[in-house]
Amino acid sequence: MPSRRLGQSLGINNVTTKACSYTCVYCQVGETTQKFIEPRVFFSPAQIHEAVSTRLGRLKVRGLAVDYLSFVPDGEPTLDISLGESIQALRDLGIPIAVITNASLLWRPEIRERLAHADLVSVKVDTVHEDVWRRINLPHRDLSLRIILQGIREFATGFEGTLITDTMLIAGLNDDTDSLTDTAAFLADIAPHTAYIAVPTRPMTVRKVHATDESGLIRAHEIFAEHLPSVELLTGHEAGEFAYTGDARSDLLSVTAVHPMRETDVGKLLSKDQATWTLVEELLAEGLLKSTMYEGERYYLRPVRRKKG
Repeated sequence: MPSRRLGQSLGINNVTTKACSYTCVYCQVGETTQKFIEPRVFFSPAQIHEAVSTRLGRLKVRGLAVDYLSFVPDGEPTLDISLGESIQALRDLGIPIAVITNASLLWRPEIRERLAHADLVSVKVDTVHEDVWRRINLPHRDLSLRIILQGIREFATGFEGTLITDTMLIAGLNDDTDSLTDTAAFLADIAPHTAYIAVPTRPMTVRKVHATDESGLIRAHEIFAEHLPSVELLTGHEAGEFAYTGDARSDLLSVTAVHPMRETDVGKLLSKDQATWTLVEELLAEGLLKSTMYEGERYYLRPVRRKKG
């Protein structure tokens, strides 16, 4: 499947459905049915290898390449006691391996050791405030955010691969200035390659919660960018090359899908592409672009994409 972060990624479901340490209010898979924090056996490394090899063979016949093999199951991948062995077993396929984790078990040395075998690891940090964390992620009762954050720090210090982070923004919970500033400061401490800011784009487990709006995204991007060198939005929109290409419409939609643009920067891009402001007005009328104010400046970005359940 296509992935903004990983290119063409082949997902690996290494745990049974909804075996997780969290019941995130925004989860698109549904409510957690098996909530636990002790890793256990699900599938053997041999079973994982056989399934992945078979799928790769089918893709090769169709002429499709894969950029990453990604452990991104319908639950938490580090609950698989054989995760490290499965990663090692897949090495003979010659494709980089990623793990997308909620990071809740990184306080355990053996979990950090298993993850260390991956080429890329994405860790979830929705907030660094314990009360908000409990409201958003609904963690297993024996988990502590303070201990989890320390585990993330320790993993980041020793990990030799690519570390990225994912922060999901929920309106009224973790999208205020104080929360975002504290989260950004923590992320700066662990120095990810890229910090991704996301919003739910599919029906959520708890229907009374909502994604932050465009103003919240701009606020988050501005605050994160003050602390981190690389920040990108994940709002459900595809993005191509960011440099100007001469196709102003494509360029503007690609850039604003990932980075909110100040009005002056939009003008500069249009000038490089030899286009006029009429294009912006057309995109606004089509609902493909939205403008909003933040701290006295007007910004343009792709609207938050919401899907009905």
